[in-house]
Amino acid sequence: MSAPSSASSATAENAATERDFLAPDAGQKPPGPTPSQSRFQVDLVAEAAGAADDKSPSSDASATAPEGPDSDPGVSSEEAKGRFRVVNFADPSGAGSAASPEAAPAEGLQNGDTVMSETSLHSSTGGQHHYHYDTHTNTYYLRTFGHNTIDAVPNIDFYRQTAAPLGEKLIRPTLSELHDELDKEPFEDGFANGDELTPAEEAAAKEAADSKGVVKFGWIKGVLVRCMLNIWGVMLFIRMSWIVGQAGIALSCLIVAMATVVTTITGLSTSAIATNGFVRGGGAYYLISRSLGPEFGGSIGLIFAFANAVAVAMYVVGFAETVVELLNGVDAIMTDETNDIRIIGTITVILLLGISVAGMEWEAKAQIFLLIVLITAIINYFIGTFISVKSKESAGFLGYDGSIMWENMGPDFRGETFFSVFAIFFPAATGILAGANISGDLADPQLAIPRGTLLAILITGIVYLGVAVSTGSCIVRDASGNMNDTVSSQFAMNCTDAACKFGYDFSTCKSEKDGCRYGLHNDFQVMSLVSGFGPIITAGIFSATLSSALASLVSAPKVFQALCKDNIYPGLQMFAKGYGKNNEPLRGYILTFGIALAFILIAELNTIAPIISNFFLASYALINFSVFHASLANSPGWRPSFKYYNMWVSLAGAILCCVVMFVINWAAALLTNVIVLGLYIYVSYKKPDVNWGSSTQALTYHQALTHTLQLSGVEDHIKNFRPQCLVMTGYPNSRPALLDLVHSFTKNVGLMICGHIRTVSVYFVGKDPENECTKRMNQARYQRWLLKNDTKGFYTPVFAEDLRQGSQYLLQAAGLGRLKPNTLVLGFKNDWRDGDMMNVETYISMIHDAFDFQFGAVILRLKEGLDVSHIQGQAVKLIITQFSSADLVCVSVCVCVCVCLCTLTISTDKKSPTVPLNVSDQRLLEASQQFQKKQGKGTVDVWWLFDDGGLTLLIPYLLTNKKRWKDCKIRVFIGGKINRIDHDRRAMATLLSKFRIDFSDITVLGDINTKPKKEHVAAFEEMIEPYRLKEDDMEQEAAERLKNSEPWRITDNELELYRAKTNRQIRLNELLKEHSSTANLIVMSLPLARKGAVSSALYMAWLEALSKDLPPILLVRGNHQSVLTFYS
Repeated sequence: MSAPSSASSATAENAATERDFLAPDAGQKPPGPTPSQSRFQVDLVAEAAGAADDKSPSSDASATAPEGPDSDPGVSSEEAKGRFRVVNFADPSGAGSAASPEAAPAEGLQNGDTVMSETSLHSSTGGQHHYHYDTHTNTYYLRTFGHNTIDAVPNIDFYRQTAAPLGEKLIRPTLSELHDELDKEPFEDGFANGDELTPAEEAAAKEAADSKGVVKFGWIKGVLVRCMLNIWGVMLFIRMSWIVGQAGIALSCLIVAMATVVTTITGLSTSAIATNGFVRGGGAYYLISRSLGPEFGGSIGLIFAFANAVAVAMYVVGFAETVVELLNGVDAIMTDETNDIRIIGTITVILLLGISVAGMEWEAKAQIFLLIVLITAIINYFIGTFISVKSKESAGFLGYDGSIMWENMGPDFRGETFFSVFAIFFPAATGILAGANISGDLADPQLAIPRGTLLAILITGIVYLGVAVSTGSCIVRDASGNMNDTVSSQFAMNCTDAACKFGYDFSTCKSEKDGCRYGLHNDFQVMSLVSGFGPIITAGIFSATLSSALASLVSAPKVFQALCKDNIYPGLQMFAKGYGKNNEPLRGYILTFGIALAFILIAELNTIAPIISNFFLASYALINFSVFHASLANSPGWRPSFKYYNMWVSLAGAILCCVVMFVINWAAALLTNVIVLGLYIYVSYKKPDVNWGSSTQALTYHQALTHTLQLSGVEDHIKNFRPQCLVMTGYPNSRPALLDLVHSFTKNVGLMICGHIRTVSVYFVGKDPENECTKRMNQARYQRWLLKNDTKGFYTPVFAEDLRQGSQYLLQAAGLGRLKPNTLVLGFKNDWRDGDMMNVETYISMIHDAFDFQFGAVILRLKEGLDVSHIQGQAVKLIITQFSSADLVCVSVCVCVCVCLCTLTISTDKKSPTVPLNVSDQRLLEASQQFQKKQGKGTVDVWWLFDDGGLTLLIPYLLTNKKRWKDCKIRVFIGGKINRIDHDRRAMATLLSKFRIDFSDITVLGDINTKPKKEHVAAFEEMIEPYRLKEDDMEQEAAERLKNSEPWRITDNELELYRAKTNRQIRLNELLKEHSSTANLIVMSLPLARKGAVSSALYMAWLEALSKDLPPILLVRGNHQSVLTFYS
């Protein structure tokens, strides 16, 4: 590379090193592209027709397309002009570089596809190497519309996430690359909000990208088969006939229809969410978490995975009970029924675990086999209903007949109600997410989930309705099974049952104590009786239970693995690891097996079954609510390709799911809600660092915008006044004491904006300093710092030529609508005598500007100082030494606003070496943290000397209402005359009581106008001596020139004119030391200086004389508009 390129590289590396050192929170840095990703780069397209004949090395390197095995060396330069190829990041060593001359160009790429070379790579923040490109070369140009440009045409690869599994991510040229001058280094790569992935997601995406040998399922095998097997549970064969006996044909069809409505609405909602973007593994958890956020997703994901794990036990126990009944029928019980269930259940779940661990392909084959058995059993039943057998008539199967159908049309509840029967049936419909739960193993989840889920609901619903109608039309409710229970001729007239038509009278068994043994009401195995071949029904029961158990055994680990990968619950991270080409969650399988085995050994699931159903219903309710919520938020990102949904129908579905939860079991519903709420609160408290662009964010924005607009239409009222502070903190962590104190009285009360004025004060050779500063600014990083430290405020940086201009920008433009600051908060300029006095002029001008804009002004002074940026990390010294004096000039103006753009907020890494602090820095650090801890019993002394509208009194009131300050009492000090002290005290006490502000004491200062001590006056005179103009000792013209060049100088006339005010400040300091030397905080009226009449040096000297050698003091001056009222 050429020398300029090398110099550019060195500068870029130095800048990158500086950024790494100075980043306040390296962990929050947006992940950049890794070396495995593609970067939008193109080889040079020659402008001249004869470029192919150019023999120069640069031409050969940039204009000649590399030849591969399939390339034609005879291709003309005109034909080569539109050909580009997509490649990966070049390896710096050259090994394995996709841009090497040996690499073959991709076939069939259109204009706008991209290529790159090692010499044209950008700096990458995500890899271990720093790549760069020489901006003076032409290696970055692309012929798009007949001319060379780096402006990219639309391309799907620009919109992929990092390490997207469906293709390489390309990075489009940044705005600065297109707009800045050619000698600028490119800005570090980053992604738009929401495009970056968490480390777990990036790892998962990389695993998904390696598709070699991975098994992916289509919509039939992946979704339709699984959903049908899960919905067609054991309920179809051993409970559907009983439901018809209890509720009758009509109400049974209504029960099936109600359940189908709930599942159909949920299926539509699932389809809408699944088609609103690429779906990864995790099923219900992934859909809910990416729609409603990690709080709801994390809580539902955990209980949904647990519900699936326990459901394995339920289905296995159902299978084991059927096997034990068969063994009991042939007198082959091993020990007793309960232990036999445990033994058979344990063996069964071990076999199912083996199938699952063997891989998804084996599990899918097993599901296909079980579906074939199940469908055969259903067909066998329907065929059997048309075959009348004389031996089956005494058991209640009399064949299709209108009288039987009419008799069974109405309900005949025996110890049950409509809703109790519905509660028993509904769990049969809770298998609709079986396909969505393995979304990560689907070839095209967006197509497969809607098609497979909705079709499965339709097919299974029709079958359930068909079974309900057929059983009610050919089987009577009660039968004895006795062939001799026929109708005698003498009682023929009295027999009214449908069985009488066929010559049977089962009334005798109805009247018996034990009742009838057969019929819809009494025989759970009546479908085996009706079927053409009974053992096939038994095989169908086995198939239904085992398939549902197998589906749940696969779903639970998959959902749990996705949950753990997102690190919502840090303690469960070990279960995120996957194994093999399919990333199988083997640890999750073992955990699911353990949970299932524990419940199998209990062998009594009647109490846990309703909770499991409620867990599923809670998931369905949130899926429906997700669609409603996303539609309500009206986010531009909510664009599902599945259009057959409605937000109000989804809301109705969510409400129905909640109603069904309480219908099934109100106690279990309450328990479910408590568990979901508890997990929601936990995840909300932990605040996982994820950003999935949830509808919760969209709705929050929508509501904030709506309410802000509503506020703008309402006039302010005194009762609703709250201090909204523009706090000149610089970087938020530079002045923690200032930030903490203001936050103490604005938290949950008013607005706090952390203003940061950034001026041009760092110069790099060959760089535009302001542009360089703009590139370094990362507002989101400091906003995250505020949130991480539980500080409710906004970080607002501005760039300006000087501090005053920047403060004017902030005073006029900060905030939005009614959410605009009304109070300027500054830190006291402790070192005002050490630096350039023009900085003092600027500082005082900021206070004048605040009053001009009708702002209140607040100044905080700590005797130790406020700015801790120089001790936040001693590594700044290492950075500065990397630049020579010719390369770096850092001008730091130590005022309330941090203007040193050589960022001084160092990441305080515990592992980094620290330099021992000197005594003064140690005291400064301790003082900066004093407002972070609870204040002990003490006082907040309010020196309300001048009526500014009440802000001087309101701030201490708000402060003492906070938990940290509640033990501090307010003491009020006012000025008065010696002969009216009692009167003034009573008047102030009356005013405070009307304001409903508690106070512990009121002190009237009758000696406030007493002359200060001579030594204090002499000290003041000595302090201002260097800043006096002394116009009497020079010619008038020279004095005017000096005053114009140094406007901060104090004239003799001014000093004499304001002698009384000067003495008052000195005297007040004496009184403060006398009365408030032990106060936790002093809040005092800020003295005013008339603009244009009092020089900045004199005003600064007043503030110095007033506040020196005191506890923390807050100088406050409102805008003289009332902020307190005693009217209701």
